[in-house]
Amino acid sequence: MSRGAWFHCFSGIAGDMALGSLLDAGADLAEVTTLLQRLPVTGWSIEPQAVLRGGIAATALTVHGEDDTVVRTHANIITIIDEARLPERVRTRALATFSALAEAEGRLHQRSPATVHFHEVGGIDAIVDIVGTCAALEVLGVDEVHASAVATGTGTVRTAHGILPNPAPAVVELLRDAPTYGRAVNLELTTPTGAALLAALTAGWGPLPAMRIEATGYGAGGRDLEELPNMTQVVVGRLGAMVDEPPRGQPVVLLEANLDDATGETLAHAIARLLEAGAHDAWITPIVMKKGRPAYTVSALADPALAAQIASTLMTETGSLGVRGQNLERWPARRSLEQVDVQGMAVRIKVSPGRVKAEHDDVAHVARVTGLPLREVHWQAETAWRGRADEPPADEPA
Repeated sequence: MSRGAWFHCFSGIAGDMALGSLLDAGADLAEVTTLLQRLPVTGWSIEPQAVLRGGIAATALTVHGEDDTVVRTHANIITIIDEARLPERVRTRALATFSALAEAEGRLHQRSPATVHFHEVGGIDAIVDIVGTCAALEVLGVDEVHASAVATGTGTVRTAHGILPNPAPAVVELLRDAPTYGRAVNLELTTPTGAALLAALTAGWGPLPAMRIEATGYGAGGRDLEELPNMTQVVVGRLGAMVDEPPRGQPVVLLEANLDDATGETLAHAIARLLEAGAHDAWITPIVMKKGRPAYTVSALADPALAAQIASTLMTETGSLGVRGQNLERWPARRSLEQVDVQGMAVRIKVSPGRVKAEHDDVAHVARVTGLPLREVHWQAETAWRGRADEPPADEPA
């Protein structure tokens, strides 16, 4: 069985909270620090401190660093990580995290990811948080990362770009495909660094996966809140179904409404809005209602935490007078999200057992920019991934 780590983000997540939780779960600080010292950046140190959050013992992590006024680009970060000669899995995870940040910032500011300037997330403390988290996962022998739905705060946050809404635009962009929910807490519960780690590393979202639990840890945030413990929980263990129990599926809610007066345009728009609202999937089924009237059933599969929100979207967009629902389980195939370069642009690749598929939105973007046919870009992206997958590791002969 492979070893997994599940981040419970009931109070959000930040880079220091993720690293703190892994240290609290048993990752050896000396081993993590030794790996971090390979980075060609100096003037930093890590100080873990035992604190209480909501009466629960947790590790608060402080990264001390010299006044770092350097504004680094994504290319600068890649160079720093490559020069560190980190273990391959640490390197890959760290690069994927910064790539997720660069892609999100690039979409927000309409710039190429390679030219994105990192402000807060390019500082020494953020580099240590991200690479340190990847190093701690390696020290614990974690093969797969899973995460719960992610809590975010409300109000506004102060950034290098001024005062912005909370959750910050970069956080929203990074968690576009993840289950999220808001808490009425006027604090940045989830930061871009924490969101990027989840976006890049998470193989599956939902409740605690089946595992034999070996350790748990809590990474504290900087504020001690009254309404909930300001911390991230991590659970580490051997993934796989228990011997005496059937494998449990991921709980979902099936939401449906029957419509006999909706146009095709309305139905297509409703499907798009349901997916934007966070539905796992949404579809339309032709049916025949009483008196032989042709009609449609609009269906959406939702995370339980988002069911009420998605039901409201279904009623609002279709004009239905009500929505029915039933609790189900699903067993999604494990998959990872990787990235290749096509015509100088990043294309995400979904990789699951026996299947590789390029992300349609990325492929469509490359096709629009280059004028190439969509099918040609698909072929180039998937061929690039297969070529990379066939390459031997750097420390092995070809």
